[in-house]
Amino acid sequence: MSTTATMGELANSAVEFYPKGTRAVGGGGRADGANAGGEFGVTVTELTELMELRGTDALQKIQESYGDTEGLCQRLQSSTTDGLSGDPADMERRYQTFGQNFIPPKKAKTFVELVWEALQDVTLIILEAAAIISLGLSFYQPPGKESEACGDVSGAAEDEGEGDTGWIEGAAILLSVVCVVLVTAFNDWSKEKQFRGLQSRIEQEQKFTVVRKGNVIQIPVADMVVGDMAQVKYGDLLPADGVLVQGNDLKIDESSLTGESDHVAKSVDKDPMLLSGTHVMEGSGRMLVTAVGVNSQTGIIFTLLGAGEIEEEGKDKKAKKQDGGVAMEMQPLKSAEGGEVEDREKKKTSVPKKEKSVLQGKLTKLAVQIGKAGLVMSAITVIILVLFFVINTFVVEGHTWLAECTPVYVQYFVKFFIIGVTVLVVAVPEGLPLAVTISLAYSVKKMMKDNNLVRHLDACETMGNATAICSDKTGTLTTNRMTVVQTHIGDVHHRMVPDPGQINPRTLDLLVNAIAINSAYTSKILPPDVEGGLAKQVGNKTECGLLGFVLDLQRDYAPVREQVPEERLYKVYTFNSVRKSMCTVIKLPDGSFRLYSKGASEILLKKCSFILDANGEARTFRPRDRDEMVKQVIEPMACEGLRTICIAYRDLPCNPEPDWENEADILSELTCLSVVGIEDPVRPEVPDAIRKCQRAGITVRMVTGDNINTARAIAVKCGIIHPGDDFICLEGKDFNRRIRNEKGEIEQERIDKIWPKLRVLARSSPTDKHTLVKGIIDSTVLEQRQVVAVTGDGTNDGPALKKADVGFAMGIAGTDVAKEASDIILTDDNFSSIVKAVMWGRNVYDSISKFLQFQLTVNVVAVIVAFTGACITQDSPLKAVQMLWVNLIMDTFASLALATEPPTEDLLLRKPYGRNNPLISLTMMKNILGHGVYQLIIIFTLLFIGERMFNIDSGRHAPLHSPPSEHYTIIFNTFVLMQLFNEINARKIHGERNVFDGIFANPIFCSIVVGTFIMQIVIVQWGGKPFSCAPLNMEQWLWCLFVGVGELLWGQVIATVPTERLPCLKEAGLGLEPGEDEGEEMAEDEEEIDCAERELRRGQILWFRGLNRIQTQMEVVSTFKRSGSFQGAVRRRSSVLSQLHDVNTISTPSHVALSTATANASPAPGNAGGESVP
Repeated sequence: MSTTATMGELANSAVEFYPKGTRAVGGGGRADGANAGGEFGVTVTELTELMELRGTDALQKIQESYGDTEGLCQRLQSSTTDGLSGDPADMERRYQTFGQNFIPPKKAKTFVELVWEALQDVTLIILEAAAIISLGLSFYQPPGKESEACGDVSGAAEDEGEGDTGWIEGAAILLSVVCVVLVTAFNDWSKEKQFRGLQSRIEQEQKFTVVRKGNVIQIPVADMVVGDMAQVKYGDLLPADGVLVQGNDLKIDESSLTGESDHVAKSVDKDPMLLSGTHVMEGSGRMLVTAVGVNSQTGIIFTLLGAGEIEEEGKDKKAKKQDGGVAMEMQPLKSAEGGEVEDREKKKTSVPKKEKSVLQGKLTKLAVQIGKAGLVMSAITVIILVLFFVINTFVVEGHTWLAECTPVYVQYFVKFFIIGVTVLVVAVPEGLPLAVTISLAYSVKKMMKDNNLVRHLDACETMGNATAICSDKTGTLTTNRMTVVQTHIGDVHHRMVPDPGQINPRTLDLLVNAIAINSAYTSKILPPDVEGGLAKQVGNKTECGLLGFVLDLQRDYAPVREQVPEERLYKVYTFNSVRKSMCTVIKLPDGSFRLYSKGASEILLKKCSFILDANGEARTFRPRDRDEMVKQVIEPMACEGLRTICIAYRDLPCNPEPDWENEADILSELTCLSVVGIEDPVRPEVPDAIRKCQRAGITVRMVTGDNINTARAIAVKCGIIHPGDDFICLEGKDFNRRIRNEKGEIEQERIDKIWPKLRVLARSSPTDKHTLVKGIIDSTVLEQRQVVAVTGDGTNDGPALKKADVGFAMGIAGTDVAKEASDIILTDDNFSSIVKAVMWGRNVYDSISKFLQFQLTVNVVAVIVAFTGACITQDSPLKAVQMLWVNLIMDTFASLALATEPPTEDLLLRKPYGRNNPLISLTMMKNILGHGVYQLIIIFTLLFIGERMFNIDSGRHAPLHSPPSEHYTIIFNTFVLMQLFNEINARKIHGERNVFDGIFANPIFCSIVVGTFIMQIVIVQWGGKPFSCAPLNMEQWLWCLFVGVGELLWGQVIATVPTERLPCLKEAGLGLEPGEDEGEEMAEDEEEIDCAERELRRGQILWFRGLNRIQTQMEVVSTFKRSGSFQGAVRRRSSVLSQLHDVNTISTPSHVALSTATANASPAPGNAGGESVP
């Protein structure tokens, strides 16, 4: 999305725009708001001013103006317990007064603008110029009588009265330019539309929990209004500004607004201000919404940025829009002090993109090479033609240059120029960006059906190169439907859920209360959607498993929660990755306190000093009892793949009141109630999917928070590890011990010893996951750099998702933060969808290779034919218009036909290509040169002895404006038919014999081949003068077809020649050499990069802009436009800046205040700075 509407979740581009006067920025809106606030006790302006304050200032302001938050709530005609009524009239009034919760997206480019952009292509401009000059000159007729004086150059033209048809060639070129422009513009337009649709789909899916009429409901973010009572919880991205009304241990990451990486603790009595666009990192609470849309803090910044951007479509746009990711990394170096707001905003709006994708790097390089070659060839062609003509006319025939002959000569020069441009047009594969675009867009559309919602286009292609997948366990490999299947309670280990009669009543009551109260009140079990189905689990799945256990014990948790509503909870220690447990404190009727706790069993048991026996009496629980329990209960459960959870409680005195901040003290001397084993079955399709991955050369690793026995059991069930293999399973702490040196710093060499064999990382923290991913990516042990995909669902997975080459977030279980950091969202949370993504990724790569193989064969042949033909016969056998038709077949149609081949399972039978593998393999090079040789032999045979073979007039040395000859028509027809059959050959790039395999599975391919053939017949038989074609008879057509079909037979001959026997072949389009990365890595200034870009532009890469269209992903408005240099210049960053950027908490941009000096200092060898992650 554009800057004004990035942050998918925030800028909910609902369709309607603001009612007049609700815009917060720019005078008018404020004034209106101020008056309208009359019916509420507070105006937009007052609320906006209030939200600009923090901490004690904010509290003071609330007390002075409203008494307390309750007072503010009354002024907004809302209730802290019941929220708003939800009455439509009231909602409408609030929309009118306070605005709606969405930020208007930037206007899409109109079709006319896109046409204008397509016209900027340099090659097209050259063609247009040539066509216009040609047109102008064709209307100028030199006086007839002196024509002999000009030599025989224009002799024949007059005989046929052809003077009036000279304009056709120019007009035809213009027509084909129009075609190319319209096709390009239409492509861009439909792409933009597609992405807007995709973006709005992502946004509409984003809902938020609010209280209305006392009921907790989920509403689309765009429907939130000022006065709503919103429930915030761990992992949320706040969609509006608000004031905290009730909070449990709430910590917010405000780095996206302030650049401060430390989490800010929020509480009603210290700092109740919550801001839109910030992330909830811990805890939960309720807030009163006080500002939405453009009036919220983020909205104000967006509007300032957006307003500026619409006015000036200048250079800034580049920094702010699609290159946002880079702007983020570059900016802090320059504006450590100044430009604070804008700077923050850049961070906020951008999802940092990774380095240029593998394919783009290779394509850019190949394109530059081809572009240079084409330019040289076309220049030589023009020079040779001009010299030949000048020497022939003025030296050999001895004519003098007469003034009246000038137009005739100039017409010749124009013709030569047109031939030169034609050579260039054919040499430059401007269909490449089109092929890549079509292939990616097609894949993305189809991947939606395979449950992959692609947020960044190039992720789709990178996935095809993946060599490693680090997957979560819960929900991805397993069904995430938790059920308690075993329990240890009252000294008895029950192999199945016990009968309530078997449990002491007091223990049972405590257990039910501990589960019902000490879990998020948003977790609940609802009746099934369909009769006889499984009950619906809503909220945290582990908690749902425990609540299900309560129901299995024939008790109900709802009455307990009614008795102790959420606002009566005294203190809540929410679950986080450090505690690995959750505790809730309630006040008992006698004034004393009771703490309920649940968490990972081996961690929580260490804090237990007592345990309830069969009679419900507490007895001491010594360390040796604990070891016994671990051996007898926990390990057997874990070995069966169960997740073990301990449930405990503790009574605390009211006098003196405990120090709630001293967690270590509070969480000790607990009494263990029960240890339960929760089963999360492996998804039935996962083992097969993992087998496919392993066969395809992709290593699957499991990274989980579960204990090592559970993790190992599940890994065996999934097929990640096989008994007897050489593999390592580690726990987080062992992993950390092994990779750090004595000083506690991470060393890459140590990681390199572990990761190749590591298959399971258990009890891992988010930092461990990030360290592992970074270690694999930075590793140089294997000759190919590893391409790593990571799955994650939690807020704390953000850094790892960002660091990975492709980050997969879970669409169902994933938090907003995880989705924001990811490249692809798995809408069904299923591992087997990742395998589909690999298939599609490889398919994109193959489609582009197929297209290149086809395109380069045509290019090589057409350029050589045009060049030699022009030099020997002073006229290209293929005319400009014919070349443009060939170009249309090659580029637009072939890219459509070859780029839409559906993927097959065979793609998973080969190893990944890797980053440094060439785009054009030896086999492809063999095919290109082999078919090129065949086509050249045929065409030159036809050119030089064709007239004798077919007994027709020779077309060589035809004078200017002479009518089309059968001779040259046969050459053109044969050439096109050979391309048509070679297109079928191009469907296979790994030397397969059966080129027809699966051809009918692609109707687009079939229809394009047939359609092109029909068009060719029309052009040859009725194209006449504009296409320089003379109609052919049946026999000539059959010969042309025979030679065309020969392509298929010749393809079989080429396939027989072993590639290894051809030492002369070289690959092309290699990835970037290792040295190149580092060289460009340190480019620190946008200016430098712009400068570099200008140099490139100035030079030979006429079509570079076309290629750049491929590059930018989700920022819809400028999809594929003008992005190349930025991301190209920032390769895989090993600078300290990027480490900070990646490791810092989720929204990353916390390094704003780094001075340039720190930013440039190189890091200690392996210091990932990693320990700062929550």
